[in-house]
Amino acid sequence: MEPDAAYWIERLKLAPHPEGGYFAETYRSAESIPARVLPARYAGPRVFATAIYFLLAGDDFSAFHRQKSDEVWHFYAGAGLTLYAIDEGGQLSTHHLGQSRAGRLTPQAIVPGWTWLAARPVDQASYALVGCTVAPGFEFADFELGDRASLVRQFPVHRELIESLTRIAVLP
Repeated sequence: MEPDAAYWIERLKLAPHPEGGYFAETYRSAESIPARVLPARYAGPRVFATAIYFLLAGDDFSAFHRQKSDEVWHFYAGAGLTLYAIDEGGQLSTHHLGQSRAGRLTPQAIVPGWTWLAARPVDQASYALVGCTVAPGFEFADFELGDRASLVRQFPVHRELIESLTRIAVLP
């Protein structure tokens, strides 16, 4: 019997992620790049690279977000994952991560830094376990969770997708 999402959450010690789903950081390089040689968008030094496990299950989704660094996504287990990427010019691209003999799914996808990104499992009756490698390494200071109204104003042609892959903030 194939493992399910609960198995991977427990086995890999995954914790809830602010954008949705579950994650665990698995690598953070010991060495860093000095701020003086990085592009101005970075406020300080950054480690060479970081890596995480990331899991989405059922109808959960990774809400639109962006970060300053490039991301390499890797598929590991489950039914697959669809990544939705909107670049600064408003061009939408989709990447279907997974294993497929028919060629529709691919085991790896690249998302350039500062691209709005969201994801959902390709099969809501299943899950997707993936990995994400970020270089220069991920820092929450470089992370921005998308605001639904702002994204719709910026990219009105993608309104339906943005509304389906953002969360409405609940005020205290």
